[in-house]
Amino acid sequence: MDIKGNKTPITAMDGPSETGFWGAAMTPLQDWDPSWAETYFKMVSDPWNSEVLPRKLVELIGVALNAGSISLNPDGMRRHMRAALQAGATREQILLVLKMASVMSFDSCMLAAPIVLEEASEGELDAAGLMRAKRHKNQEQATPAVEQVKALGRWNVDWDPVYDLAPVWTEQFMATAMGIHAGDVLPVKEIELLAIAFEAPYTDIYTPSTRRHIKNALRAGASVEEIVEVLKLCVIQSVEACNLGVPILEEELSAPGNYR
Repeated sequence: MDIKGNKTPITAMDGPSETGFWGAAMTPLQDWDPSWAETYFKMVSDPWNSEVLPRKLVELIGVALNAGSISLNPDGMRRHMRAALQAGATREQILLVLKMASVMSFDSCMLAAPIVLEEASEGELDAAGLMRAKRHKNQEQATPAVEQVKALGRWNVDWDPVYDLAPVWTEQFMATAMGIHAGDVLPVKEIELLAIAFEAPYTDIYTPSTRRHIKNALRAGASVEEIVEVLKLCVIQSVEACNLGVPILEEELSAPGNYR
């Protein structure tokens, strides 16, 4: 099959495809250290060859891993977008992943807001509340998005401290987040698997959100094996160290005055 199926194994002999997980680094790496390159390639290519996840979803997860606010790797993002399109992904599906990436940093507030409430004095919190009320005195105070999330049983109690400190902004955020998941661009299970990919990478490990999305994925019908494949992809994201660094090393070795 072609890349739209799951039956075409990826091997080191294929060379760099400029799509998916491997960029232009494979050729010089094979020349410099063929044994390690072969071993590494086998490990990195496993989720593409295992057929546990559809190739399209693997590539969408690749887009997510490169689009996250911690990574923001345009080269990797482009490769995975190209491969996702070749695997049958639509513009709306890739855009959904980018929308998810654009709101993942809410974890910053989830982590720090409780600390603010613990460390600030009652007087400091009262003063902040007065300033907040003054700033929003002419602004609509209703919170329909927050109330809808609560009514649907999807409110996370870890969001309470953020809401206590910034209710108007939290309402704006929840309205934005709800808009991302409106419609049926991707199945709920795949959305939750993508969410795990945003929360579990070593550059952005946040245990409460990772646990919540693993629970949600299991409830949505994901298997343990599928979740493990996502975790593998989180680890494999470190391949970008070679994708970005090997071509630079190759250029520098070729520069006047440098030696191979």
